[in-house]
Amino acid sequence: MNVPANLKYTNDHEWVKIEGDIATVGVTDFAQGELGDIVYVEIESVGETLDKEQVFGTVEAVKTVSDLFLPLSGEIIEFNESLESEPEKVNSDAYGEGWMIKMKISNPDEIAELLDDTAYKALIGA
Repeated sequence: MNVPANLKYTNDHEWVKIEGDIATVGVTDFAQGELGDIVYVEIESVGETLDKEQVFGTVEAVKTVSDLFLPLSGEIIEFNESLESEPEKVNSDAYGEGWMIKMKISNPDEIAELLDDTAYKALIGA
């Protein structure tokens, strides 16, 4: 199970890479494995400012559709548009080419509430 040490994580199985006041968000390797083959990623919240844990999109796999929850409050500034034609990137490269959104963080204090790699590994039993 791939759980990079340089990222933060949520209980909803999303990863967060923080660079200044910008966060890149995707689903974890564990999540994509549980979902199975991802066939569609829908993000219609670009340009919106949402609160932490609000739904910012959905991911559709062969077996199920899952909501995506914002790990931090802020404005969604970019969607990885390559996922429209190649949603399988989430399966093949969850922490790289499979990123989903970039957001401008509005409440940096929330970062402390995210899980580090050790806590996330404990959550998933890795």
